[in-house]
Amino acid sequence: MNYIIEKYQQTNLVLKIIFGIIAGVVLALVIPNIVGISILGKLFVGALKAIAPILVFVLVLSSITQAGQKSDHRFRKVIFLYIISTFFAACAAVLTSFIFPQTLIFSFENVIEQSAPANIGDVIYNLITNIIVNPITSLTEGNYLGILFWAAVAGISLKGIASDNTKTMLDEFAQGVSGVVKWIINLAPFGIMGLVYEAIGSNGLEIFNTYGKIIFALAGCMLFVCFVTNPLIVYLMTRKNPYPLVFQCLKESGITAFFTRSSAANIPINMSLCEKLGLDKNMYSVSIPLGATINMNGAAVTITIMTLAAANTLGISIDFTMALILSTLATFAACGASGVTGGSLLLIPLACSLFGISNDIAMQVVGVGFIIGVIQDSMETALNSSSDVLFTATAEYSNKN
Repeated sequence: MNYIIEKYQQTNLVLKIIFGIIAGVVLALVIPNIVGISILGKLFVGALKAIAPILVFVLVLSSITQAGQKSDHRFRKVIFLYIISTFFAACAAVLTSFIFPQTLIFSFENVIEQSAPANIGDVIYNLITNIIVNPITSLTEGNYLGILFWAAVAGISLKGIASDNTKTMLDEFAQGVSGVVKWIINLAPFGIMGLVYEAIGSNGLEIFNTYGKIIFALAGCMLFVCFVTNPLIVYLMTRKNPYPLVFQCLKESGITAFFTRSSAANIPINMSLCEKLGLDKNMYSVSIPLGATINMNGAAVTITIMTLAAANTLGISIDFTMALILSTLATFAACGASGVTGGSLLLIPLACSLFGISNDIAMQVVGVGFIIGVIQDSMETALNSSSDVLFTATAEYSNKN
């Protein structure tokens, strides 16, 4: 048994995850409807979501307590990269919709009853109010803006008064939580096997029959952003070949994000990758959880393409100026998308309102999004989460040039 455990730990994590994916597919096809297998995925995602808020809080608190001022300009740079890449993603989605116009099938029998923001002011208001939510509530509910704010405030307060012993204690506590995260990540192949098993068992391949075109439009645009626009931004910032970093981020962050379908749950994975890349903990301990909240390339693509598909279905003509306004709106709306499954979909009505599309129709577009979510949201999260590491690393590498 010890020999098996030792070999398991020595095997590359990506290879273990690939094996987990294959095992999940085979088991779903051969022995479907086994609850014990699918529960492994729920346990894995649940463990990541449970530990991520604590990890973020202690790392940010410890980093700010002990850090100097050297991260300030890099932090401004990474926020700029998050926003500009999201805008380019929205523009790519507009281009995709113009070249490959999509239509949807509406039915008034199944209008989705959910609360959605009425305007961009609501999105900004929610972002601001989430910052000052009770810190305990923020930790229990996974409100990362609140966690970042209170950890930063506490860190600044401790910075000038903490003794060396206190700083050492905070650092050791952060290392202890990071160790728990590594244990959970080491079990990722079993969790992903359970997630794949459940996804295939619940959805099958029928989803491609009705919504194939819109799925391929979304997936194609996200791949374009992943392999063209984002690498171009990295190249312009670093003047180096961006693809080795792009592929590493996709391999070690994108794969797990694809199956967990939660940027928040992938925060521990991303922090582990940043550590592996040798990035400054003072930087990534803040930029990674912030990226899970505001770096939403995939969300911008989803909001834009689904909105333009609704407009096209209703015969609404969209000119260049309106498309540019939509891209800008989608950029800021995407920043308000939560880091959980389907977080971007409820912002579609906000974008639809730009063209006078009724909320009844807009919420049906949301319904289509939930139907195709097993693919759309998986790819969206993989793009969002992997680019958190990509642009955090870019900000640091560009500073060294």
